[in-house]
Amino acid sequence: MTTPVLPDSFSHPVPTGREEEWRFTPMRRLRGLHDGTAKGDGKVVVSVDAGEGVTVETVGRDDPRVGKVGAPTDRVAEAAFTAIQTATVVTVPQELEPAPTVITVRGEDADGAAFGHIVIDVKPFAVATVVLDHLGSATYAGTVEVHVGDSANLTLVSVQDWADDAVHLAHQRISLGRDAKVKAIAVTFGGNLVRLYPQVHYTAQGGDAEMLGLYFADAGQHLEHRLRIDHTVPNCRSNVAYKGALQGDKAHTVWIGDVIIGAEATGTDTYELNRNLLLTDGASADSVPNLEIYTGEVAGAGHASATGRFDDEQLFYLQSRGIREDEARRMVVRGFFGEIIGRIGVPIVQTRLLQKIDAELAKTLN
Repeated sequence: MTTPVLPDSFSHPVPTGREEEWRFTPMRRLRGLHDGTAKGDGKVVVSVDAGEGVTVETVGRDDPRVGKVGAPTDRVAEAAFTAIQTATVVTVPQELEPAPTVITVRGEDADGAAFGHIVIDVKPFAVATVVLDHLGSATYAGTVEVHVGDSANLTLVSVQDWADDAVHLAHQRISLGRDAKVKAIAVTFGGNLVRLYPQVHYTAQGGDAEMLGLYFADAGQHLEHRLRIDHTVPNCRSNVAYKGALQGDKAHTVWIGDVIIGAEATGTDTYELNRNLLLTDGASADSVPNLEIYTGEVAGAGHASATGRFDDEQLFYLQSRGIREDEARRMVVRGFFGEIIGRIGVPIVQTRLLQKIDAELAKTLN
């Protein structure tokens, strides 16, 4: 792999950690992905198991579909976009309802940095499920562009199951056409540091975005999910629900939910929710829901956030009924995540999540 030549200047400045959008992120752990010192000599391999009828292409960065959804919004995304030479384009044809498509992003080297770009284009009236599966060791900055055409329906599952040494900074830009629907699910377990930035914007009325998330942080992990939903057209909907569990010393999660309702976005219906469960001492969770509303004509708008410790009374109740402590803890945590898992709607992913939750709990119980 050739080392990319980056320009001398960018439109976005190098973040220092003092900016609002970076103040929770441990900048020293980014391995230079934010300031241009990361060398693009790492290796990340993208493979696609496509449903019947779905097309997969590797195109140059000058392909008109690359960058169509929106321009990079910070220095990391801009550097990643500048560094790429090719992109993977997955297209679901009009009116097609194929079997799920799985895009596997596998890192093979965490010492050098790698950059990537994936485009998912769901044509009008199509119904699709796409799973993004991130595995292996990597220092990786990537962008996923998603366009959901008029009256199309997409379930997008992004799984971050990296090795313990991985650093992953990702932007997901989602564009919704008229009466288009997306259910975007972020599932984060692995990695040393993971920072996801899903962004949604609407191009016509009737768009519906359901943003779900589930994350489980261990000792020393930093898992950050930062969402932005821009309501700029009338009569669109968004619903956000993220839940996280933390265990171990210096386990840290960050959830930021920014929902902006413009003056022209009358009839908007939106709600965002974040819940965090602290399983042990030494873990910390930051949760910041934000609503900016510039019109009084909304169908609904609200947010909620809560962070709490493991409920010993629930544990005692279950143990008093003859249930072992380890099984009781597993039941409580599964119940906590149950709402999100039940809404995913992809059985193979749901089964995998339950297995991962049990494996994470085993680290504390053993």
